[in-house]
Amino acid sequence: MKPGNRKVAVAGVALSDCGRVDDTTPYTLHAQAARRALADAGLDRTLVDGFASAGLGTLAPVEVAEYLGLRPTWVDSTSVGGSTWEVMAAHAADAIAAGHANAVLLVYGSTARADIRAGRRTGNLSFGARGPLQFEVPYGHTLIAKYAMAARRHMIEHGTTIEQLAQVAVQARANAALNPEAMFRDPITVDDVLSGPMIADPFTKLHCCIRSDGGAAVLLVAEEYVRDCRTAPVWILGTGEHVSHATMSEWPDFTVSPAAVSGRLAFERAGVRPSEIDFAEIYDAFTYMTLVTLEDLGFCAKGEGGAFVEKGRLLVSGDLPVNTDGGGLSAQHPGMRGLFLLVEAVRQLRGEAGERQVRRPDGKVPYLGVASGTGGWFCSSGTVVLGRE
Repeated sequence: MKPGNRKVAVAGVALSDCGRVDDTTPYTLHAQAARRALADAGLDRTLVDGFASAGLGTLAPVEVAEYLGLRPTWVDSTSVGGSTWEVMAAHAADAIAAGHANAVLLVYGSTARADIRAGRRTGNLSFGARGPLQFEVPYGHTLIAKYAMAARRHMIEHGTTIEQLAQVAVQARANAALNPEAMFRDPITVDDVLSGPMIADPFTKLHCCIRSDGGAAVLLVAEEYVRDCRTAPVWILGTGEHVSHATMSEWPDFTVSPAAVSGRLAFERAGVRPSEIDFAEIYDAFTYMTLVTLEDLGFCAKGEGGAFVEKGRLLVSGDLPVNTDGGGLSAQHPGMRGLFLLVEAVRQLRGEAGERQVRRPDGKVPYLGVASGTGGWFCSSGTVVLGRE
């Protein structure tokens, strides 16, 4: 196969121990996830010649690769927030297609919840003491406040209601109830969401992602290695990435996320339409993220996201199952969640999702899925279209 023409498959996926993991380190979670992903693929770590990691170590990904006993000849430490892993997957797929690597391992692990409980770091991250963001810091903008402002803008311009946003959390929890690995599985109602403590208007507590520990790993390989894998391949069909802004004053429209660009690129490169997608895994640090990303990926028109999420459309049994594992709102959210989207998408396409398995109208498992990550405060986006034969 000529370099540049190789197809790229996901050969292995795995999670580390997740949820409440107090007696471990982020390095341990990286190692757990990596070993499990290689075992899932049925491949030896000596095949891995590419490595991608971010968020841990002074010289990420060098420190993590060393910890895992890897000496890669291709590396990526792209760091653009929660969309990092979809962007890394795009870079890795391009590298494999071009012949610069044969097998790339993407790994992430975080003890964010345990660190805060143990007093190893505070619950609020400080952004922008220097550089362009310094001009917003005096106004006290927190990360959640930036998302809350964007949600309020959508409500004003398009009539989106707080009840519609709450439906995103309710349906995510219903999906989580089917996932034995989810951190929170008890059902919630719209009233439960609306009556919770206010965090940043209009978001109450259940509009916001949970805080957990955990890690994930995804192994991408060139097509000629698929025959040696234990699992059926899930193919990378198309990818897209886009960065929008860092300061809120430079964001032209609070109701349009960078997924509007990354999604269009991914679908065009995959040669498929949003209407052909069987399910979507969408970064959901807050309920508004799900709603606006659905619009920007083309699953509904701009301004119609509120109506779209009603009537159970996002449930595993719905018209467009979204965040089938329960998402960051209910399953797990250890700092950055983008890699978890890819793990769940692959499990769905393989038909390995158990009670939460999505089924097409003909009863078959899905053919096409999309994972779309968002970073910062709608600062970046990466979208990956995946499919099976």
